[in-house]
Amino acid sequence: MDKFQSREGLVAPLDRANVDTDAIIPKQFLKAIGRSGFGPNLFDEWRYLDHGEPGMDNAKRPLNPDFVLNQPRYRGAQVLVARENFGCGSSREHAPWALQDYGFTTVIAPSFADIFFNNCFKNGLLAIVLDAATVDKLIKETQANPGYRLAIDLEHQTITTPGRDEIRFEIDPFRKHCLLNGLDEIGLSLEHADKIRAFEAKHRQAQPWLFG
Repeated sequence: MDKFQSREGLVAPLDRANVDTDAIIPKQFLKAIGRSGFGPNLFDEWRYLDHGEPGMDNAKRPLNPDFVLNQPRYRGAQVLVARENFGCGSSREHAPWALQDYGFTTVIAPSFADIFFNNCFKNGLLAIVLDAATVDKLIKETQANPGYRLAIDLEHQTITTPGRDEIRFEIDPFRKHCLLNGLDEIGLSLEHADKIRAFEAKHRQAQPWLFG
């Protein structure tokens, strides 16, 4: 998992509440278990005018010109700002995978569904909770100013706007440690690799018949 320390990126505003995981990545794309390749189908039913299925050539599909991510000014966005209860609905780790594969490193909202929120941090996607008034201001400033970018400093827990306003955010210390050091659950286990090997050696010596 990549380390997340400080990032600066273009913002895209998703001015919707209660965005569920089936909207983020529709169920027909959940057959794959790898973490990559989901970006082209992120928000599939909103991005395209036809019905998407696995294996389709997305480059040939008709785009919905009214959907925010299809607007040229938001192409290449790395920060998504949305309304409350983002990521609600069914549990699927594919949702943060799709957001990351598209290019997002950060999602900002007033609230997130619990399972989606946990899955974000397990996969290196920073989910930031800000109060509704601040989120509303960010969405309006993004819509009014093409090229609107935010600088996010995880170490100091700050977001800096183009006008140099500084917004502080809270994050669980353990989640912060994992993101700063690029540690997923496997990485956390490997930090104790010496102790694991020592236990295995002791176990092998005490009960050799278990190992053939």
